[in-house]
Formats: sequence, structure tokens, C-alpha cells
Amino acid sequence: MPFLRLILKNVRRNLLRTILMSLGTIALVCVVTLIWSILSFLDQVTAEKSNNFKAIVTERWQIPSRLPFAYASALADGAARRPGDVRPMDSMSWAFYGGSTEQGTITRESMMFAFALEPKKLATMMDDLDSLPPDQAAELQRNIHKLEQNKRGMIIGLERLKALNKRVGERIKIYSMNYKDIDLEFDIVGTFPDGRYNQTTAMNRDYLNDALDEYPRSHGGQAHPMADAALNLMWLRVADSDSFQRIAGQIMASPNFTSPAVKCETASSGIASFLDAYKDLIWGFRWLLSPAILVTLSLILANAISINVRERRMEMAVFKVLGFRPGHILALVIGEAVAIGALSGLVSAGGTYWLIDHVIGGLKFPIAFFPAFFIPAAAIWWGLAIGGLTSLAGSLMPAWTACRIKVSEVFSRVA
Repeated sequence: MPFLRLILKNVRRNLLRTILMSLGTIALVCVVTLIWSILSFLDQVTAEKSNNFKAIVTERWQIPSRLPFAYASALADGAARRPGDVRPMDSMSWAFYGGSTEQGTITRESMMFAFALEPKKLATMMDDLDSLPPDQAAELQRNIHKLEQNKRGMIIGLERLKALNKRVGERIKIYSMNYKDIDLEFDIVGTFPDGRYNQTTAMNRDYLNDALDEYPRSHGGQAHPMADAALNLMWLRVADSDSFQRIAGQIMASPNFTSPAVKCETASSGIASFLDAYKDLIWGFRWLLSPAILVTLSLILANAISINVRERRMEMAVFKVLGFRPGHILALVIGEAVAIGALSGLVSAGGTYWLIDHVIGGLKFPIAFFPAFFIPAAAIWWGLAIGGLTSLAGSLMPAWTACRIKVSEVFSRVA
């Protein structure tokens, strides 16, 4: 305890240098925490699960995937035809309807992108919406009921609603980009819970399908170009990997899905495919930027600690005269550095977690179809470890120099 008190006392001796070291550590630990949080989430969503996971069915040879909506019913059953065939636990169809609230103009504020789906599947198939707190789950169910009752309904994320300068109960019109001449009016019936879906919009798939069915009546009997391509993908929830393999085999072998052909893969594999366009960016974050920041932090701390040791050469010599061994000097210098680094890292990571998750509502760094990222609670320990270990690495050489100070040389210079 006396040795620990000595370390803490030395930390307070030069407050300006301690504060500067802390601020540098806080800034760089914050950046690393943000990067690692994004990488951790992407690793999580692309990791293969062994049970209760999702499969995704898309067009085999084309991106973006465009399938006939007639596929939806059979795919929802996993193409089961015989008594022994396996069926998915749950399913959900997605069609992408995009456009602008301003005719002929697309801006960040006016752009709209909606998932056309079966409303009741929002609560069972959308990630995180099946594990909401009771009050949020009840509110979501009320909004889903409104969406089922009103085909023109739309549920919008809070941030997207704010960007549109609209409120629940108002009506908007979307001029479509991917469904030309299918311009639809919507009633905003509710919002998603605050968090992951702040930029997400959902609509009733029946509204889009009805508009496609009505199209020939106003266009001389000619079907809409997207009439047979109104299904972008199907999500299937399966019990385990064995069930997935059997369902995938059923779908791939079915004669009902040949024009166009489909492919069935795990959701993690499908998401990984979506992330291929970002693989260089992700690789750079993981293997270039993060290590560079850690090395930079270690060098900054090493420089600051070296200056501190040079200024305290007389003090170190006095310690040796008083009976301190080289190991004591080594531990003293390293202990001071680790105390500053670990505490600063803990403060940085904890503050980042609180600010991003509870104040800002997520890190707005859209990758693929993930509009925002959140800091995991484990990041608090990341900060403690990053600050402590980089301080340890940066203090080794200065501490080694300090413990090798020769008393005779120091006092001869004074004399």
C-alpha cells in the first residue's frame, strides 16, 4: 500500500503532463473503441450460428435480386412437397420500394426507401424487434395492427420521420424510382422503437401488389415491367443447420424456381456477400488503422514517460541510495504509466458507450443496410485493456532506463 500511494502521489506531481497524457489516451481509445465496435458487430452478423438462425433466398444469377411474387408462398413453406419435407419455423418476404417525396428531385431529406412486407412478421422476423421491453413491444404491436388494417399505412423510424419533417398521422406521397409510375400515398401510422431502426421504413406489401395489379387498367392492358419481379428476397427462420441443409436442398431441387433460378444461403453468408463491396474498407480498419492507432498511442506515452524519467534522474538516484532496488524503480515507472493509461482508457470507453448509445442513439456510419452501430457494454473493458496495455508497452523502455541509472554518475554531475 505505501508503494501504491507513492505511485498515485507521483502521478499528481506534474498535473499538466498527466492531463495531456490522459487526453491523448482518451482521444485515441475513443477512436479504437468506435472502430472495434463496428468490426465486432459485423463479425457477429456474419458468424455462422448452429441453431435458430435465418436463411435468405435470392435470385441466383443477378444482383439486385428480382423474383416473381408468386414464389413467396412456396418459399415460405421451404418448397416442401412431400410429407417428410422440412418446413421453416417462420418466414418473411421483402420487396424494396424506393423514391422521393419530391417529384423529380431526390435529396437526402426527401429520399425514401421502404421494405414492403407482411406486417405481422415485423415482430417475429426482424432482428431485435422480437426481444423488446414490454412497453416498446406493446407499442410496436399497436403499430403493426394499424399497418394490417390500413394498406396505405407506413411505419417510419424516428430519425427518418424527423428528416421528413412529418409526424404520425400525417400523409406523404412517394414518387417511386424503382417502380416507375407507381407513385403511392401513405398514412404514417407509427414509428419504430428508438435504436437500430431509426432510419428504417416499412409498408404493407399488399399495397404495392395491388398497385401493380391495377397498373394494366390505366395503361392499355400492359403489365408493369416490375410485375413479375416484385419480390427481392425471402427470409426463412430454421431450427438448426441440418434443417437448413434440407430446406436449401428442397428449394434448389424444386422445379418451381427455375425461371429465374434461386439460391438459398444462411443469413450470415448472405450478409457477408452484401459486405463484399466494403471488404477493403473493413480490412483497412482491422489491419491498418487500428494497429496504427495503438502504435501511435504507445509512442506518445513512451515519449511523455521518457521526458518524465529524464527530469527525475536525481529522484531515482536518491531512491537507490535509500535502498530501492532496480525492480522497485522499474515497477514505480511502469505503475505510474499504467495507472494513467488504464484510468484514461476506462473513462474514454465508458464515456463513448454512454454518449453513442444513450445520447446520440447510435454511430451513424452506414455500411450496407446497417444505418447505425452501437457500442457494446464490453467496450468499457476494451478501453481499460487498451489504455493499460499501450501504457505498459510505452513505459517499458523508459522504465528500463530509469532502473539502470547509476548513482555515482548522477551525483558527480551535481558536484
